[in-house]
Amino acid sequence: MGSKSVVDMIEASSGVHFSGFHMDNLEVRNTETGQPTTSAADNVLKQPFVIGVAGGAASGKTTVCDMIIQQLHDQRVVLVNQDSFYHNLTEEELARVHEYNFDHPDAFDTDQLLSSMEKLRHGKAVDIPNYDFKSYKNNVFPARRVNPSDVILLEGILIFHDPRVRELMNMKIFVDTDADVRLARRIRRDTVEKGRDIGTVLDQYSTFVKPAFDDFILPTKKYADIIIPRGGDNHVAIDLIVQHIRTKLGQHDLCKIYPNLYVIHSTFQIRGMHTLIRDAQTTKHDFVFYADRLIRLVVEHGLGHLPFTEKQVITPTGSVYTGVDFCKRLCGVSVIRSGESMENALRACCKGIKIGKILIHREGDNGQQLIYEKLPQDISERHVLLLDPILGTGNSAVQAISLLISKGVPEPNIIFLNLISAPQGVHVVCKSFPRIKIVTSEIDIGLNEDFRVVPGMGEFGDRYFGTDDDEVMVTQISSN
Repeated sequence: MGSKSVVDMIEASSGVHFSGFHMDNLEVRNTETGQPTTSAADNVLKQPFVIGVAGGAASGKTTVCDMIIQQLHDQRVVLVNQDSFYHNLTEEELARVHEYNFDHPDAFDTDQLLSSMEKLRHGKAVDIPNYDFKSYKNNVFPARRVNPSDVILLEGILIFHDPRVRELMNMKIFVDTDADVRLARRIRRDTVEKGRDIGTVLDQYSTFVKPAFDDFILPTKKYADIIIPRGGDNHVAIDLIVQHIRTKLGQHDLCKIYPNLYVIHSTFQIRGMHTLIRDAQTTKHDFVFYADRLIRLVVEHGLGHLPFTEKQVITPTGSVYTGVDFCKRLCGVSVIRSGESMENALRACCKGIKIGKILIHREGDNGQQLIYEKLPQDISERHVLLLDPILGTGNSAVQAISLLISKGVPEPNIIFLNLISAPQGVHVVCKSFPRIKIVTSEIDIGLNEDFRVVPGMGEFGDRYFGTDDDEVMVTQISSN
């Protein structure tokens, strides 16, 4: 391994770790070569966490948003109001403004809203219109500059109405407040802030607001992930929401998209082991040793997603301990040949476990051909841990999972375990099989022109088993 020992590399990896931090205008360079280094964070746009907040007029949406912003004070959070995207009224509409329905979906310029959101999601600052509710124009006051942020709160009465807008959201909240409370708040707000007389407010409420709520706003409640009764008065609900947001912000962006994707919590030890097995100069002995350690962590994490039953035992002190009983109907399936490297860790965790084999012939990582399979006869009655250390294009994984399903294994009973994953493979597998679980230790940047994971760790099977590309390896297929 050159002049660096294994211990030195582990200690070096325990220094400052920038993964997940924002490093604007900072280029990290290799101190020995002077060349820019490659990490999973490079060239990858960090997607903001978008929260939609809907509800009737004066339901307390803005209050809820303000409370979320206050609690997320250590994050970059911006608020985008749907009210900013009202259409400018024409001269004809202005002449009959009291007949104009501001609570109808057509009152909003949704295309402009989508354009602004698209820019924010791609890291660009936007100018949000500042709508004037006295002149009914959005060009009276200067536009509000909104910068890219970690969290975007998108608030409005009909923010769930358009499916294109809903698709942008990672979380959807509906603020549910009693109609009498909303009416009282609306009277106070419109008379004070918008300069309207109470008669006009009540007439507009009965003619437009209430019918629009029943026809357009209330039906969108079904799209909400969370419904908050009493709005800003519900501190417990808001605390739970903020806690969930913090959890999501600490996850990889793909985990926000696919709830069935699990990346084990990264520590300096895990980063150090990844540093070693990714180093092209690491010896086979050290590669196997640290790969086995990482594989064991992934296997243990995967086992944690299996169902369990409560069990009580009597301890040596005569006390009762209430714990859980492990899932009994379990088997492993390794994708030959790299997947066989994960079998020892699985056997170490699950004594006497049955392990099946699948051999898939790769042709340029585009065409895949299943040429061998040997699986337990009762596999359809078991939970299956599918073993393959690298998830690249996802084609082999799709082939293997499809075979398991064809053998009668329910999709939710499959847990796919690997060491590193490419985003392309994650998309392919999660879209094809949204009910399986994927457990990995790191997600890399992507694939190169040869469909190899980068930065990756090379040909895992060759490095683990000590073979070269030119060598022919005959794998002994054994029945377990």
